[in-house]
Amino acid sequence: MFIGITGPICSGKLTIAEWLVSVHGFTPLTLRGNDNYRLDALHFETPDSLLEYVTKNWIDNFVTCDIDTLYVLETYRKRPFFLLLAVDGPLTIRYQRCLARCQDLGHQPPTLERFVIENDKRLFKIVAPTNEFIQSDQDHALNSDDFSVSSIYNLMTMADLTVVNSFLSLQQLYAHLHSLNITNSERLRPSWDTYFMHLSDLAALRSNCMKRRVGCILVKGFRVIATGYNGTARGLKNCNQGGCERCNDAVPCGKELDTCLCLHAEENALLEAGRERVGQGCSVKLIQSGVTEVVYNKTYGMDDLTSKLLKEAGIKLRQHSPPTKRLVLQKSDYMSGITNIGDIMM
Repeated sequence: MFIGITGPICSGKLTIAEWLVSVHGFTPLTLRGNDNYRLDALHFETPDSLLEYVTKNWIDNFVTCDIDTLYVLETYRKRPFFLLLAVDGPLTIRYQRCLARCQDLGHQPPTLERFVIENDKRLFKIVAPTNEFIQSDQDHALNSDDFSVSSIYNLMTMADLTVVNSFLSLQQLYAHLHSLNITNSERLRPSWDTYFMHLSDLAALRSNCMKRRVGCILVKGFRVIATGYNGTARGLKNCNQGGCERCNDAVPCGKELDTCLCLHAEENALLEAGRERVGQGCSVKLIQSGVTEVVYNKTYGMDDLTSKLLKEAGIKLRQHSPPTKRLVLQKSDYMSGITNIGDIMM
């Protein structure tokens, strides 16, 4: 695995890289001229030479924090073992980390205003043109082409995984990195379950049901037989355009089902596969159609009855949730940390 880390100033990029090195045995890599002062990294002259080395040693694990242009990202992303990790954090916390870093290196700390300006220049490639610190037009405005090529913000939107580093102690950050399971191989190449679950999520985007978007993939021997999503029948007005009065009236789940004009995602998938519809509900139709296993991500109403029917018919039912791509933190996760500036990560 080859992990590239990007993010704004003092968001914790080097700290996460150090964690990968010490805990998971990653080898740090850097482009010559970049200041990764805390990492004993292997240096390379160009992104291409770095990529060549990683490719020849693909069985090992590598990490770099030198992802600052679209060219560098696209160079590394050619390989199937590359993962882009974006890390961000509140501006005020990142400023405190900057003060701690300056103290550690014996540098003059910037004012908060100076830090904000440098942050905007790096993150967005643009800052307010009236600020006293700006020296030239080039400092405060770049054209849109330059923004798309080298904006850190733009690169972060392309990340495979995003970590919001709001922690005030290393211990809290490490605990969450561990729970996130960054090195999960499914992040590079999804398992069959994850692959089909993502396809069902894609199918769900076609849903027009006002109740809930649902997608279904019918699989045999790891081959997709049919796809389906919920909504009104072909030729009828879409549910989200008023086609089903029951759904548009927000009738509770499981009530007045006989008046619903929407087909379930499972029904549409079975119809697409050419099987006859029988019975009163989707679970019965799945049973009658010869389905042997049902894999789902999120639960919904009437699950107990569905589970009972499938179990009685000998159909395996299990839940599979693909690895998350974003670490969402609760307020309590970062408000209980210590306030000692010396323990705040860079």
